[in-house]
Amino acid sequence: MGGFVSNYTNKIDGKGRVSIPAAFRAALAKDGYDGLYCYPSLDMNAVDAGGNGLLQAIDSRLARVETYTEAHDYLSTAFYGMSEQLKIDQDGRTSLTDTIKGYADIGTHVTFVGQGYKFQIWNPDRFEDHRRKAMELALQMRRSGTIEGGVQ
Repeated sequence: MGGFVSNYTNKIDGKGRVSIPAAFRAALAKDGYDGLYCYPSLDMNAVDAGGNGLLQAIDSRLARVETYTEAHDYLSTAFYGMSEQLKIDQDGRTSLTDTIKGYADIGTHVTFVGQGYKFQIWNPDRFEDHRRKAMELALQMRRSGTIEGGVQ
C-alpha cells in the first residue's frame, strides 16, 4: 500500500506555511507528482488533495461522461477549474491559499486525512465531527450488508 493513510494535525506557522505529513510527502514522491493538486470537496467543507493518482481517478471518471455535455462541463469545472496546484518547499511545507483556507474554514491548524488515492485537508474541529459521522455510517453499512456486497 503506497497511498495516503492515517490523519495528522499540524499547525500553520507565522508565515502561513504548514508541513505536509512525511508519509503523505513520500506517497506524493512515489506517485511522481511534484507539488500538491487541490480542489474543494464536492460534498463537504474540506479540500481534496493528491498527486497523479488523484488526477488519474478524475480523468477516469470524466472519461465516462460524454464530452461537450453540460454534465462534463460542470464536472470539469469542479475538478479542474476550481483546482489549485501548490508547491512544496525543500522542508516539506506548503502555503495554503486564502481560497483553500476559506473554503475549509482553516485557521491556525490543519488536519490531513488519508483516503488511499487522495487525502483531504480539514479544519480539525470539523474533521472530528466528520470522523464521528463516518464511523457511525460505516457501522450502519456493515450491519446492513452494504459494505460486504459493495457500496450502493
